[in-house]
Amino acid sequence: MRIAFLLFAWLLSFGAMAAPGDAATLDRSTWPEQLNSPTLFDVASRAEILMFAKVLLGTESLDEVTLAQRLGLRTINVDSINQLRDRLWQRLLTNYNFAQQSCDQDASFCFLVEDLATLREQAAKFVISEDSFYIKWSEPSRLFHLQYLDELLRKAALFPQTSSEVDRFGDYERNGEAMNDRLFLLTFDTAANAIPDNTGWLTEYLRKSNLNGTFFVLGKDIQARLGERSVASLQATYSQQCIGVQGWEFRSHSYWQDWQDSVRRSADLLKTKLPENYVPLFRPPDGQRRADAQGFFEAQGLQVALWDIDAQDGAGKLKGSQSGQRVLTLMLLWRHGVINFNVKQDAVKTAMPWIFTQTAQSGIGWEDCQNGFR
Repeated sequence: MRIAFLLFAWLLSFGAMAAPGDAATLDRSTWPEQLNSPTLFDVASRAEILMFAKVLLGTESLDEVTLAQRLGLRTINVDSINQLRDRLWQRLLTNYNFAQQSCDQDASFCFLVEDLATLREQAAKFVISEDSFYIKWSEPSRLFHLQYLDELLRKAALFPQTSSEVDRFGDYERNGEAMNDRLFLLTFDTAANAIPDNTGWLTEYLRKSNLNGTFFVLGKDIQARLGERSVASLQATYSQQCIGVQGWEFRSHSYWQDWQDSVRRSADLLKTKLPENYVPLFRPPDGQRRADAQGFFEAQGLQVALWDIDAQDGAGKLKGSQSGQRVLTLMLLWRHGVINFNVKQDAVKTAMPWIFTQTAQSGIGWEDCQNGFR
C-alpha cells in the first residue's frame, strides 16, 4: 500500500512538471517611456493591469475540456481555478485603484473604474489603436499576459494535489499580497546544484546598495560551508541579510517521509550558527509542501514563506535580461510583492541590477527583510 501511494504521489508530482511551456517574458523596450517618476510607473502599471484583465476575462468563456487542453492537462481542478480567478480580479481592482490616483497628472490608460463590474467592462473593450504611442507594446504585452496567465492557471488546475505558490493553505503561510503598495521584498532561493553560487556576490552587492534580502538556504549547504570556513567567515558573508530555511536538501517536501526532520535540522543549525541573520521562515522547494502541516510549523515557530513574483531564472529557463524584464513587468502588474530569484543561477547578477536601475526614480520601495513577511 505504501509503495502504491508513493507511486501515485510521484505521478502527481511529475504531472506538475510535464510540459509547462516556456516562461513568459516581455521585451520592455517595446514600452516607449522610462519609469523615471512615480506617475510614469503608474501609467505603465495601469496598462499592464488592463491588458492582464482583458486576457483573464477571455479565459472565463472556456469550458473545462477546452481549458484543460490549453493547459496541457488531462484533468483540472475547476474550483481551484475559479478561486484563483476571484483572487486575481480582487487584486487587479485594488491595484488599478492605486494606479489611477495619479490620473490628474497623466491620464493615459485612465478609465472610469469604480468597482469590479466596471473594471471588467473596461477590460472587455480595452484596445490599443494602430496610431497609438503604445502600439509597439500592445501585442507583445498581450502575448506575455496570455502566457503568464496560463502559468498561473496550470498551477491552480493542479492544486492542492500538487502544491505550489499559487495558493495558501492557511494564515501560517505568507506571500506578498498583504504588502503595501509600491513595496517589494527581495528573496533568494537555492537549488540542488552546487555551482554557481552567487551568494557572496549578491550579499556584497546588496550591502553596497544599502539593501537586504532573505536568503533561503539548504541545511546541507551551510554544513558544507562550515566544513570549509569558520563561522565568523560565514557570518560576514551574510552580514545585514536575513536567512530562512529551505530544508536540508532541495527536494519536494510534499511526500518526503523525513520532511519534518529536514526543516527542523536546518532551522536548528541556522539558529545556532547564524542567530543574528536567522528569520523563522520556511521556503518550500518549488513551493511543494503538505496541506496538513500547520500544526508542525506552529509548533516550530515557523511561517511558510511563498512568493508572488517569480523571476523564472532556474536552469534552462530565462536568462538575465529576460528574467529582469519579466520581473519588472510583474512589478508593474502586481505593484507590490515578494520577488523570488535563484541564487545559483547567474541570471540574477544581470537581472537584479537592471531592475534597480530601471526603477530608481519610479517611487517604489524595497522592504527590509526583517519585516517582509509580517
